[in-house]
Amino acid sequence: MNKEFLNVIVADDDENTLTFFKNIFKELKISTKVQCFNNGKDLMKYLHNADAFIPEIVFIKYDFPGKDSMECIEEIKSDLKFNNMVTAIYGDQISETEIEDIFVKGANICMRKPDTYEGFKKILAEVIAINWQYHTSGLNKENFILKL
Repeated sequence: MNKEFLNVIVADDDENTLTFFKNIFKELKISTKVQCFNNGKDLMKYLHNADAFIPEIVFIKYDFPGKDSMECIEEIKSDLKFNNMVTAIYGDQISETEIEDIFVKGANICMRKPDTYEGFKKILAEVIAINWQYHTSGLNKENFILKL
């Protein structure tokens, strides 16, 4: 386990959002290494590759085209090698019913994406800080959920 930085994956089909994530992570005090994927199929293909480096946290856009976020979460939760990986689902508009379903399917974090860069930065800073605490302390992430 690396104690110098968090390995993070972001899966989103919008290049602007991916750029936001990368820029925000660069501004944080906690070091991150970020990989990006434009669809759920490529994300899961990478994660199932024997040579893949399993991240500490993966952010997945809720309304993903093709293999959607819920399919990805179900696949991730069904494989024991991902037990220590935190899954975060985010989207512009997610209803309370959808949030409940997201948690029932096994995601650890659900966040509504703020309209402003500063709002987005604040939420991502919280998520990264909490995950850094879990990562460096070895706490159990199985029952970790967070709604932002």
